[in-house]
Amino acid sequence: MSAPVTAAVSAQPALEISGLWKSFGQLRVLQGVDLTVAEHEVVCLIGSSGCGKSTLLRCVNLLEPIDAGRIVVAGEEITARAVDVNRIRRRIGIVFQSFNLFPHMSVLRNVTLAPQKAAGKSKSQAEVEATELLERFGLADKRNEFPDRLSGGQQQRVAIVRALAMAPDLLLFDEITSALDPELVAEVLNVIRELARGGMTMVIATHEMGFARDIANRVCFLDGGVILEQGAPSDIFSHPREARTQQFLERIIEAGRL
Repeated sequence: MSAPVTAAVSAQPALEISGLWKSFGQLRVLQGVDLTVAEHEVVCLIGSSGCGKSTLLRCVNLLEPIDAGRIVVAGEEITARAVDVNRIRRRIGIVFQSFNLFPHMSVLRNVTLAPQKAAGKSKSQAEVEATELLERFGLADKRNEFPDRLSGGQQQRVAIVRALAMAPDLLLFDEITSALDPELVAEVLNVIRELARGGMTMVIATHEMGFARDIANRVCFLDGGVILEQGAPSDIFSHPREARTQQFLERIIEAGRL
């Protein structure tokens, strides 16, 4: 499958990250990261475990306070003082590898909770919109089930639908296939492919190199808390410039994952 059509140039980027630093104690995880994502663009973050991919996404969603730098979403600096964090999070969806569904709630209730509580939608409106999303992603027959009655792939699709129910401007995916059996990975990646075709702006941290090559407009290789190299998937995977990128990809190929 070829990569989606290159994102159209917008006067205002969907996401701008400038000079982002983040440490946990003495451990520096992000060291001056700069990244701009255009509207409708799909950017995949790759790199070894511990390189900073997940922390970067958590900073964008304001789940982690930053030490220095700026994060701007659709022209608004979300790291500015006194910003309404909850309002910002309504515009940025994030999906984790561990699903994080509420086990005591049905699929429908998991999806409608945030639109009702955070967006102020009526129960009937939230349920109609949730049902449409569940139908779109092949989950309509699971609307009354509880998470423990679903496969891992189905739970992850519900988590994606839950994020979409808030109509976010930006979607972040943090290694969402890492907790899945290999046979369930494809059904989740197909959901993301559909979102890409629909023009959703996404930043995806992934270990699925083949998927990143197929889906991304741009691939960023992180190492030691910095974006060491970035470019079109064809350039990064076929002609990496940096020695560290070459080493990483050689190991991925040896492991049969590309």
